Parts: sequence; structure tokens; C-alpha cells
Amino acid sequence: MARPRQFDEQDAVIKATDLFWRRGYNATSVRDLGAELKLTPSSLYRTFTDKHTLFLRALDHYRATDSAQAEQRLDTAGRPVRQVLRDWMLWLVSCPSDGESGRGCFVVNTATELGTTDAHVRRRTEAAFEVTRQALRSLLREGRHNGELPLDLDLDGAVELLFTTVLGLRVRERAGHDPARLATTIDAVIQALGSTSAQPS
Repeated sequence: MARPRQFDEQDAVIKATDLFWRRGYNATSVRDLGAELKLTPSSLYRTFTDKHTLFLRALDHYRATDSAQAEQRLDTAGRPVRQVLRDWMLWLVSCPSDGESGRGCFVVNTATELGTTDAHVRRRTEAAFEVTRQALRSLLREGRHNGELPLDLDLDGAVELLFTTVLGLRVRERAGHDPARLATTIDAVIQALGSTSAQPS
């Protein structure tokens, strides 16, 4: 009979997520992971196969618990569309989920570090980005429908403008840029959506 594992596998994934998020993929060694997870190299390999497999599980965990929050936070729940957008974008750069500033977004960090060199990673980062795009599209469509945004608003263009701004904000937040300047950027991009000229339908 096989001996039961003496650790919580999901807890190990959570700890690995935090380490990869802080240090990145390439700067995190198997030795680092073993120390963080309190596992010997043999136990780590036996459970997760290799560093890359554990990294993919960490990325999946992050997407499930953090990245998908965009969908929830972009739900208007009766609030004005522009205010929802502004609150969400400010939250991205000022209220990290773990209370630690300067870490950016794990998905964005991974995309900038590994780019197109890893197909498995790219599929995951693109899927996370698409969640954000679709949430933005839904919000803008609602704003256009109820008269809060111009009827002639180009949804595709507006989604890409906001999405690209969000990625830039996450990078700037990680670089420690002044939150007041980031707020100025947020206000400018929301203003660029155009003035309201239509009545609610």
C-alpha cells in the first residue's frame, strides 16, 4: 500500500503561486520551490512532475481565484457604467488582493516574461485576457443600450482601448508609479469613450 502524502497538495499550489507571482518563472528554482513548499526535490517531482507543470497549476489557480474577479467587479448592479469602470481600474492599481503593492498581475507578469515562447502558458494568459475583454464588452454594451455611452460608440475599439490601458496600468503599478498619475490616466481613458448624447432606450 502506498504511503499517504504528508502535505496538502492544494496548499502547496497556493504557496507556489505566491512564489512564482513574486519572483517570476525563470527566477524561481526547484530549490526555491522546495524551501517554500517544504518538500524535498523527489517529493516535488513525484507530485507535480516538474517545475513547468507546477507553474501551470499555479497559473490556473490564480486565474480561478483572482483574474476572474474582473467579471464580478464589472457587474454594474445598478451603478453608472463609467463609475463601475473607474472603480474597477482604480482597484487594479491600488488594492492588490494580498495587500502587497508592486506585484502587478500574475497573468500580465507571466505574459511579459514568457511572451509567445510557451504555448501552454500563452493559452492560459490569452484565456484570462479574454475574460476581461468579454466583461468589458458586456459593460460597454449595457452603457450604450441604456444611454450612458454614445450610441455610435465603437465597441471593438473601446474594448481594446480599455484592455490595453489596463495592461499598461498593471505594469506601471508593479513599477511603483505614482497612483495619482495612474488615476489621471484612468479618468482620461474613460473620458475618451465620448459624451452622452442619446436617451436611454
